[in-house]
Amino acid sequence: MRLASIRTGVLLIAAAAVLPGCTKQQLQGQGASYLIIENLTALPGKVAGSASEDTDEKNVLESDVVANVSGTATVVADGGRAVLRLGLKDPGTSTNPSQPTSTNFITVTRYNVRYLRSDGRNAQGVDVPYAFDGAATGTVTDETAEILFTLVRVQAKQESPLKALWAGGALSTLAEVTFYGHDQAGRAVSVKGVIGVNFANYGD
Repeated sequence: MRLASIRTGVLLIAAAAVLPGCTKQQLQGQGASYLIIENLTALPGKVAGSASEDTDEKNVLESDVVANVSGTATVVADGGRAVLRLGLKDPGTSTNPSQPTSTNFITVTRYNVRYLRSDGRNAQGVDVPYAFDGAATGTVTDETAEILFTLVRVQAKQESPLKALWAGGALSTLAEVTFYGHDQAGRAVSVKGVIGVNFANYGD
C-alpha cells in the first residue's frame, strides 16, 4: 500500500479527465496564489505473489477488486499521483511576470476522494464506494510538487458495491480528487481533479 507523501518533481504526461487550470472558485478569496493540477494519474496496487503485477502509472485505473494468491483472496489499495504547481492571481506581464514569494507558497494538508457514475446513480455504499478523506502534507513553492495518495482503499473492496464484483461484473466510475491546503498567511486553498476508475475482478 502506498502512503500519502509529497516530494518536488516534474511529470510531463497529461492525465485523462484531469481538470487543470484555475476555476472561478480558485480565484475567489483573499489569497494571491492558487493551485493548479498539472497531472493526475493512478498507481495500481501490487499484490505480492500474484501474476498480475502491472504497477505502471495509468491515465485510467483498472482496479482489481480481488486477487487470488495461493488460494487466498487478497485485496490491496490503489494509489494515485498528482503533480501540483502554483499560480498567481496577478501574473504580471509577459515582459515583467510576477514571481511568488514565500507568503504565496501553499501547504497541502489533506485530500478527499469521491466516486461518481455517469448515469447519476451515486448512492455511496450502494452504487459507488464511500467517499473518504486522507492526509497529505507538503508545500508547493515556485517548483512543482508531487503528491502520492490512496485512490482506492482496501476496505472499499471489502464493502458493497465492490465486494459483489468478486464474483464477476464491472463498475465504471469517475474519482473526483480534491486537495485542500492554505497559503503561508493561513488563507484556505483547494483544487479538484478527476480520473476514471473501472472496477472488476480482472483475474490473476
